[in-house]
Amino acid sequence: MPIITKISTQKQKGARYNIFLDEQYAFSVDEDVLIRFQLKKGKQITDLEITQIQHADEIRKAFHVALRFLSFRMRSEQEIRSHLQKKEWDDSIIDAVLHQLRQEKLTDDLEFAKAYVRTAMNMGRKGPAVIQQELLKKGIKEPVLEAAMEEYTRDQQIANAIVLGNKFAKQHHKLSERMRKQKVEYALSTKGFPFEIINEAMNKIAIEKDEDEEWEAIVREGDKAKRRFSKFSGYEYKQRMKQALYRKGFAMDLIIRYVEKDAEDAENGE
Repeated sequence: MPIITKISTQKQKGARYNIFLDEQYAFSVDEDVLIRFQLKKGKQITDLEITQIQHADEIRKAFHVALRFLSFRMRSEQEIRSHLQKKEWDDSIIDAVLHQLRQEKLTDDLEFAKAYVRTAMNMGRKGPAVIQQELLKKGIKEPVLEAAMEEYTRDQQIANAIVLGNKFAKQHHKLSERMRKQKVEYALSTKGFPFEIINEAMNKIAIEKDEDEEWEAIVREGDKAKRRFSKFSGYEYKQRMKQALYRKGFAMDLIIRYVEKDAEDAENGE
């Protein structure tokens, strides 16, 4: 049966120790493993004990890797598992690490998910559907997901949708009022806000344009269309202009007004 003849501290890693059996270097262990197995000079150990010691040390090494991964921010258990798998740790080692992290309250999927929701909510750039999808990708399951999403209240969803909606409305200020509204609604839906939230938020988003602004918008779009349809004339030209401006969301009375002015300008040589 091998005997521990020497134990020395590793120079580069003070919390790890080299174990010598029968005057020969055998393996190294973490300080926690050294204490747990009561390793000391003169102790006899069996082959089974050596296997157990090395297995425990593998868990400890993986545990330190997980701690470093957690030092940057909170992580879900699935994120930790994926990180350790990339480091090529066996599932049995990973399971043991996750168990120890839970025992020491270093990981908690519910608290992680709640914190994730609060952060995303406070940043205000995402609706609940997008946040849910992101949490699902991080391995958060029901009912944890459902409990975490309670952090994102209806009032906060509406408030965020209004802020985002006004931002999108400004980005599309050159469009017709109807098209502008459609763009804002679509943008909010892609951000993960449900229909009922969008519908309520739209009442408080600055979508409406006054008569002068809408006229400026149709003139801008009409002038672009005129260049595209310059090869047409008469009835066909007018119909193509009307159709193009209607697709841009302008009201028919405004379209007729523009087309008539366009015809008048043409007659006057402008």
